Amino acid sequence: MKLSYSGQEQVQAPPAAVWAFVQDPERVARCLPDVQQVVVHDPTHLEATVQVGVGMVRGKFKFKIEVQPDTAANRVNVKVQGGGLGSVVDLTASANIVDNGDGTTTLDWTGDATMRGPVATVGGRVLDAQAQKLIRQTFQNLSAQVEARADTLA
Repeated sequence: MKLSYSGQEQVQAPPAAVWAFVQDPERVARCLPDVQQVVVHDPTHLEATVQVGVGMVRGKFKFKIEVQPDTAANRVNVKVQGGGLGSVVDLTASANIVDNGDGTTTLDWTGDATMRGPVATVGGRVLDAQAQKLIRQTFQNLSAQVEARADTLA
């Protein structure tokens, strides 16, 4: 099953604070909803264990994550691969970091996911709604964490 999403998140912090945040893979991973463990391997690679619940499929999923900040393009790219409970998830996401000119930032994001296994059989509408909720919550968490640390990040 393939899913695609896009949206925007307004961050009440300057772009410099957002850039400082997204260049720390552990901070980015901690924005995932229900994250239980994060292991950083290097400045761009990490693993995260997340508690997942979609319909009747519930349990821990383990993901390999690569965070690729690209300051020249004002964009951060993220690749996520992994799964659990016999399911596999491949996700690519990116966010343009847009300076609003007033000390705030817009994250203009997109994401594409492919899911196989029991999680994909839950049903399109249920899976779609849950995936949208998780993506939105991840960007809201990122925004809240950047805003809380804006003075120390910029």
